[in-house]
Amino acid sequence: MANPKTPEIPSINIIGAGTVIEGDIKSDGDVRIDGTLNGSLNIKGKLVLGTTGMVDGEVTCQNADISGAINGKIKVAELLSLKATSKLTGDISTNKLSIEPGANFSGSCVMAGTVPNINIINQEEVVSKEKAASY
Repeated sequence: MANPKTPEIPSINIIGAGTVIEGDIKSDGDVRIDGTLNGSLNIKGKLVLGTTGMVDGEVTCQNADISGAINGKIKVAELLSLKATSKLTGDISTNKLSIEPGANFSGSCVMAGTVPNINIINQEEVVSKEKAASY
């Protein structure tokens, strides 16, 4: 008899190389993609996009390790890691970002909690440079 209080372990979903999925994917677990997804991906776990993996659509997840190609917006709640073989065309919204040398990224990036601080620092640098130039 199964214990109804036993927590369910989130599954790991794998989309193999050579597999093409047309449509949206939603999952509570982790997802590894080595094939192609033409549609959005909304998962509560971690996305691992292999070197042969390709996503053409919006991605929302907790963490992501990207080695393949994404064409679309990506929203990552914690850490987005772009590996050397990754190609991302689209906008990034994340808390932490790691980019290895060789990664290809084209788009804009917003990191939660840091954007206002960057603007303040840039204004202070401009003011101090203007004061130095006037002396």
